[in-house]
Amino acid sequence: MFKKFKVFLEMIKIEHTLFALPFAFMGAILGSYVINGHLPLWSQIGWILLAMIGARTAAMSLNRLIDQVFDGKNPRTMMRAIPAGLLRSSEVVLFTLISLVIFFWAVTQLDPLALKLLPIAIFMLVIYSYTKRFTWLCHVILGMTLGLAPLGGWIAVTGHFSWTAIVFYIAVTFWTAGFDVIYACADEEFDREEGLYSIPSRFGIARALKIAQGFHVITAVGLIAIGIMAGLGWWYFAGAVIALAILFYQHYILTPKDLSRLQTSFFTLNSTLSLIVFVFTLIDLVVKQWW
Repeated sequence: MFKKFKVFLEMIKIEHTLFALPFAFMGAILGSYVINGHLPLWSQIGWILLAMIGARTAAMSLNRLIDQVFDGKNPRTMMRAIPAGLLRSSEVVLFTLISLVIFFWAVTQLDPLALKLLPIAIFMLVIYSYTKRFTWLCHVILGMTLGLAPLGGWIAVTGHFSWTAIVFYIAVTFWTAGFDVIYACADEEFDREEGLYSIPSRFGIARALKIAQGFHVITAVGLIAIGIMAGLGWWYFAGAVIALAILFYQHYILTPKDLSRLQTSFFTLNSTLSLIVFVFTLIDLVVKQWW
Protein backbone atom coordinates (compact mmCIF):
# COMPACT_ATOMS: atom_id res chain seq x y z
CA MET A 1 0.00 0.00 0.00
CA PHE A 2 2.89 2.34 0.82
CA LYS A 3 4.43 1.69 -2.61
CA LYS A 4 1.08 2.41 -4.28
CA PHE A 5 0.75 5.65 -2.33
CA LYS A 6 4.27 6.68 -3.35
CA VAL A 7 3.42 6.01 -7.01
CA PHE A 8 0.22 8.00 -6.57
CA LEU A 9 2.11 11.02 -5.19
CA GLU A 10 4.52 10.83 -8.11
CA MET A 11 1.62 10.58 -10.54
CA ILE A 12 -0.13 13.72 -9.30
CA LYS A 13 3.15 15.65 -9.02
CA ILE A 14 2.49 16.60 -5.40
CA GLU A 15 5.44 19.02 -5.55
CA HIS A 16 3.48 21.13 -8.05
CA THR A 17 1.24 22.18 -5.15
CA LEU A 18 3.91 24.88 -4.79
CA PHE A 19 2.28 26.69 -7.72
CA ALA A 20 -0.98 27.49 -5.96
CA LEU A 21 -0.34 27.06 -2.23
CA PRO A 22 1.61 30.32 -1.67
CA PHE A 23 -1.16 32.25 -3.43
CA ALA A 24 -3.79 30.56 -1.25
CA PHE A 25 -1.86 31.65 1.84
CA MET A 26 -1.43 35.12 0.36
CA GLY A 27 -5.17 35.37 -0.20
CA ALA A 28 -5.73 34.45 3.43
CA ILE A 29 -3.23 36.88 4.98
CA LEU A 30 -4.11 39.73 2.63
CA GLY A 31 -7.86 39.25 3.04
CA SER A 32 -7.62 38.99 6.80
CA TYR A 33 -5.51 42.13 7.02
CA VAL A 34 -7.65 44.18 4.62
CA ILE A 35 -11.04 43.08 6.01
CA ASN A 36 -10.25 42.19 9.64
CA GLY A 37 -7.24 44.40 10.33
CA HIS A 38 -4.96 41.56 11.44
CA LEU A 39 -3.28 38.40 10.17
CA PRO A 40 -5.26 35.12 10.21
CA LEU A 41 -5.04 32.55 12.99
CA TRP A 42 -2.61 29.65 12.69
CA SER A 43 -5.56 27.28 12.85
CA GLN A 44 -7.10 28.94 9.78
CA ILE A 45 -3.82 28.60 7.90
CA GLY A 46 -3.69 24.92 8.86
CA TRP A 47 -7.18 24.22 7.54
CA ILE A 48 -6.42 26.12 4.33
CA LEU A 49 -3.30 23.99 3.88
CA LEU A 50 -5.34 20.81 4.32
CA ALA A 51 -8.05 22.06 1.95
CA MET A 52 -5.46 22.89 -0.69
CA ILE A 53 -3.84 19.48 -0.43
CA GLY A 54 -7.21 17.76 -0.74
CA ALA A 55 -8.39 19.96 -3.62
CA ARG A 56 -5.25 19.73 -5.70
CA THR A 57 -4.85 15.99 -5.11
CA ALA A 58 -8.44 15.40 -6.20
CA ALA A 59 -8.02 17.65 -9.25
CA MET A 60 -4.85 15.94 -10.47
CA SER A 61 -6.25 12.47 -9.79
CA LEU A 62 -9.35 13.27 -11.83
CA ASN A 63 -7.18 14.70 -14.58
CA ARG A 64 -5.15 11.49 -14.79
CA LEU A 65 -8.32 9.39 -14.83
CA ILE A 66 -10.04 11.50 -17.47
CA ASP A 67 -6.95 11.75 -19.70
CA GLN A 68 -5.65 8.20 -19.32
CA VAL A 69 -6.47 7.22 -22.94
CA PHE A 70 -4.62 10.21 -24.38
CA ASP A 71 -1.78 9.80 -21.86
CA GLY A 72 -1.30 6.26 -23.13
CA LYS A 73 -0.89 7.51 -26.71
CA ASN A 74 1.38 10.48 -25.99
CA PRO A 75 5.11 9.57 -25.89
CA ARG A 76 5.64 12.26 -23.24
CA THR A 77 3.03 10.83 -20.87
CA MET A 78 2.72 7.12 -21.69
CA MET A 79 4.78 6.15 -18.64
CA ARG A 80 2.40 7.84 -16.22
CA ALA A 81 1.07 5.51 -13.56
CA ILE A 82 -2.28 4.52 -15.09
CA PRO A 83 -1.24 3.89 -18.73
CA ALA A 84 1.96 2.20 -17.50
CA GLY A 85 -0.07 -0.17 -15.32
CA LEU A 86 1.47 0.99 -12.04
CA LEU A 87 -1.96 1.95 -10.69
CA ARG A 88 -5.43 0.70 -11.55
CA SER A 89 -8.18 3.20 -12.29
CA SER A 90 -10.14 1.90 -9.32
CA GLU A 91 -7.23 2.67 -7.01
CA VAL A 92 -6.99 6.22 -8.31
CA VAL A 93 -10.76 6.62 -7.86
CA LEU A 94 -10.34 5.60 -4.21
CA PHE A 95 -7.54 8.12 -3.67
CA THR A 96 -9.67 10.77 -5.36
CA LEU A 97 -12.63 10.13 -3.06
CA ILE A 98 -10.38 10.30 0.00
CA SER A 99 -8.96 13.60 -1.24
CA LEU A 100 -12.44 15.05 -1.74
CA VAL A 101 -13.43 14.02 1.79
CA ILE A 102 -10.33 15.76 3.16
CA PHE A 103 -11.16 18.84 1.09
CA PHE A 104 -14.75 18.90 2.35
CA TRP A 105 -13.72 18.35 5.98
CA ALA A 106 -11.18 21.18 5.87
CA VAL A 107 -13.63 23.62 4.28
CA THR A 108 -16.24 22.92 6.99
CA GLN A 109 -13.75 24.29 9.52
CA LEU A 110 -13.49 27.63 7.74
CA ASP A 111 -15.95 30.45 7.06
CA PRO A 112 -19.48 29.21 6.18
CA LEU A 113 -19.39 31.09 2.86
CA ALA A 114 -16.50 28.86 1.76
CA LEU A 115 -18.69 25.81 2.34
CA LYS A 116 -21.57 27.33 0.37
CA LEU A 117 -19.25 27.94 -2.58
CA LEU A 118 -17.68 24.47 -2.39
CA PRO A 119 -19.88 22.98 -5.18
CA ILE A 120 -18.53 25.59 -7.59
CA ALA A 121 -14.97 24.67 -6.70
CA ILE A 122 -15.64 20.95 -7.18
CA PHE A 123 -17.36 21.61 -10.51
CA MET A 124 -14.31 23.53 -11.73
CA LEU A 125 -11.96 20.78 -10.52
CA VAL A 126 -13.86 18.26 -12.64
CA ILE A 127 -14.73 20.23 -15.76
CA TYR A 128 -11.34 21.68 -16.65
CA SER A 129 -9.92 18.28 -17.60
CA TYR A 130 -12.62 17.91 -20.26
CA THR A 131 -12.23 21.35 -21.82
CA LYS A 132 -9.34 20.41 -24.10
CA ARG A 133 -11.85 18.26 -25.96
CA PHE A 134 -13.93 21.22 -27.14
CA THR A 135 -12.17 24.60 -26.68
CA TRP A 136 -8.70 26.08 -27.01
CA LEU A 137 -9.63 28.32 -24.07
CA CYS A 138 -8.92 25.31 -21.86
CA HIS A 139 -5.85 27.13 -20.50
CA VAL A 140 -7.98 30.01 -19.25
CA ILE A 141 -10.43 27.59 -17.63
CA LEU A 142 -7.52 25.88 -15.88
CA GLY A 143 -6.45 29.34 -14.74
CA MET A 144 -9.93 30.07 -13.44
CA THR A 145 -9.73 26.83 -11.46
CA LEU A 146 -6.33 27.45 -9.93
CA GLY A 147 -7.31 31.08 -9.35
CA LEU A 148 -9.80 29.78 -6.79
CA ALA A 149 -6.81 29.18 -4.47
CA PRO A 150 -6.24 32.85 -3.54
CA LEU A 151 -9.94 33.66 -3.76
CA GLY A 152 -10.74 30.68 -1.55
CA GLY A 153 -8.06 31.66 0.94
CA TRP A 154 -9.51 35.17 1.09
CA ILE A 155 -13.09 33.99 1.62
CA ALA A 156 -12.07 31.26 4.08
CA VAL A 157 -10.89 33.81 6.65
CA THR A 158 -13.12 36.79 5.85
CA GLY A 159 -16.44 35.50 4.52
CA HIS A 160 -16.45 38.44 2.09
CA PHE A 161 -15.67 39.24 -1.53
CA SER A 162 -13.89 42.46 -2.43
CA TRP A 163 -12.56 44.09 -5.58
CA THR A 164 -9.02 43.39 -4.40
CA ALA A 165 -9.83 39.68 -4.14
CA ILE A 166 -11.36 39.70 -7.62
CA VAL A 167 -8.31 41.41 -9.13
CA PHE A 168 -6.13 38.85 -7.34
CA TYR A 169 -8.25 36.08 -8.87
CA ILE A 170 -7.86 37.55 -12.36
CA ALA A 171 -4.09 37.96 -11.93
CA VAL A 172 -3.60 34.34 -10.89
CA THR A 173 -6.01 33.11 -13.56
CA PHE A 174 -3.94 34.62 -16.36
CA TRP A 175 -0.64 33.71 -14.70
CA THR A 176 -1.76 30.09 -14.76
CA ALA A 177 -3.20 30.32 -18.28
CA GLY A 178 0.07 31.81 -19.52
CA PHE A 179 2.35 29.12 -18.16
CA ASP A 180 -0.10 26.40 -19.21
CA VAL A 181 0.02 27.68 -22.79
CA ILE A 182 3.81 27.50 -22.61
CA TYR A 183 3.68 23.95 -21.24
CA ALA A 184 1.18 22.91 -23.93
CA CYS A 185 3.71 23.81 -26.61
CA ALA A 186 5.41 20.49 -25.87
CA ASP A 187 2.25 18.68 -27.05
CA GLU A 188 1.37 20.90 -29.99
CA GLU A 189 1.84 18.20 -32.63
CA PHE A 190 0.17 15.45 -30.57
CA ASP A 191 -2.86 17.62 -29.76
CA ARG A 192 -3.36 18.46 -33.42
CA GLU A 193 -3.13 14.81 -34.47
CA GLU A 194 -5.60 13.70 -31.77
CA GLY A 195 -8.07 16.52 -32.39
CA LEU A 196 -7.47 18.05 -28.97
CA TYR A 197 -7.84 21.77 -28.45
CA SER A 198 -5.09 24.05 -27.20
CA ILE A 199 -3.74 27.45 -28.11
CA PRO A 200 -0.50 25.99 -29.55
CA SER A 201 -2.39 23.44 -31.69
CA ARG A 202 -4.84 26.13 -32.86
CA PHE A 203 -2.46 29.03 -33.51
CA GLY A 204 1.01 27.46 -33.68
CA ILE A 205 3.86 27.71 -31.21
CA ALA A 206 5.08 31.18 -32.22
CA ARG A 207 1.67 32.82 -31.78
CA ALA A 208 0.99 30.75 -28.65
CA LEU A 209 4.09 32.17 -26.98
CA LYS A 210 2.90 35.67 -27.88
CA ILE A 211 -0.52 34.94 -26.39
CA ALA A 212 1.15 33.64 -23.22
CA GLN A 213 3.08 36.90 -23.03
CA GLY A 214 -0.20 38.80 -23.29
CA PHE A 215 -1.71 36.73 -20.49
CA HIS A 216 1.28 37.52 -18.28
CA VAL A 217 0.97 41.23 -19.01
CA ILE A 218 -2.50 40.99 -17.43
CA THR A 219 -0.90 39.25 -14.45
CA ALA A 220 1.69 42.01 -14.13
CA VAL A 221 -0.96 44.73 -14.16
CA GLY A 222 -2.96 42.74 -11.62
CA LEU A 223 -0.05 42.37 -9.21
CA ILE A 224 0.60 46.10 -9.30
CA ALA A 225 -3.11 46.87 -8.86
CA ILE A 226 -3.34 44.56 -5.83
CA GLY A 227 -0.60 46.48 -4.07
CA ILE A 228 -2.27 49.81 -4.76
CA MET A 229 -5.80 48.68 -3.85
CA ALA A 230 -4.69 46.99 -0.61
CA GLY A 231 -2.44 49.88 0.40
CA LEU A 232 0.66 47.71 0.55
CA GLY A 233 4.16 49.06 1.03
CA TRP A 234 7.53 48.82 -0.64
CA TRP A 235 8.20 45.27 0.60
CA TYR A 236 5.28 44.01 -1.46
CA PHE A 237 6.26 46.02 -4.51
CA ALA A 238 9.84 44.74 -4.24
CA GLY A 239 8.46 41.21 -4.40
CA ALA A 240 6.21 42.17 -7.30
CA VAL A 241 9.19 43.54 -9.24
CA ILE A 242 11.06 40.27 -8.72
CA ALA A 243 7.97 38.36 -9.87
CA LEU A 244 7.73 40.50 -13.01
CA ALA A 245 11.41 39.87 -13.69
CA ILE A 246 10.76 36.13 -13.43
CA LEU A 247 7.86 36.43 -15.87
CA PHE A 248 10.07 38.31 -18.30
CA TYR A 249 12.90 35.78 -17.97
CA GLN A 250 10.46 32.89 -18.44
CA HIS A 251 9.59 34.22 -21.88
CA TYR A 252 13.15 35.31 -22.66
CA ILE A 253 14.55 31.76 -22.41
CA LEU A 254 11.96 30.29 -24.79
CA THR A 255 11.68 30.75 -28.55
CA PRO A 256 9.49 28.96 -31.10
CA LYS A 257 12.60 27.17 -32.37
CA ASP A 258 14.06 26.34 -28.95
CA LEU A 259 11.83 24.93 -26.20
CA SER A 260 14.67 23.03 -24.52
CA ARG A 261 14.28 25.01 -21.30
CA LEU A 262 10.52 24.57 -21.12
CA GLN A 263 10.63 22.48 -17.93
CA THR A 264 12.65 25.21 -16.19
CA SER A 265 10.13 27.78 -17.32
CA PHE A 266 7.16 25.67 -16.27
CA PHE A 267 8.08 24.38 -12.84
CA THR A 268 11.12 26.08 -11.34
CA LEU A 269 10.32 29.65 -12.32
CA ASN A 270 6.59 29.53 -11.61
CA SER A 271 6.88 27.87 -8.21
CA THR A 272 9.56 30.43 -7.32
CA LEU A 273 7.35 33.30 -8.46
CA SER A 274 4.36 32.40 -6.30
CA LEU A 275 6.57 31.80 -3.25
CA ILE A 276 8.37 35.14 -3.64
CA VAL A 277 5.15 37.13 -3.97
CA PHE A 278 3.73 35.43 -0.85
CA VAL A 279 6.87 35.91 1.27
CA PHE A 280 7.23 39.59 0.39
CA THR A 281 3.51 40.17 1.03
CA LEU A 282 3.82 38.50 4.43
CA ILE A 283 6.84 40.62 5.33
CA ASP A 284 5.00 43.75 4.27
CA LEU A 285 1.96 42.93 6.39
CA VAL A 286 4.02 41.89 9.43
CA VAL A 287 5.94 45.15 9.24
CA LYS A 288 2.68 47.10 8.99
CA GLN A 289 1.11 45.23 11.90
CA TRP A 290 4.04 45.58 14.31
CA TRP A 291 5.41 48.94 13.27
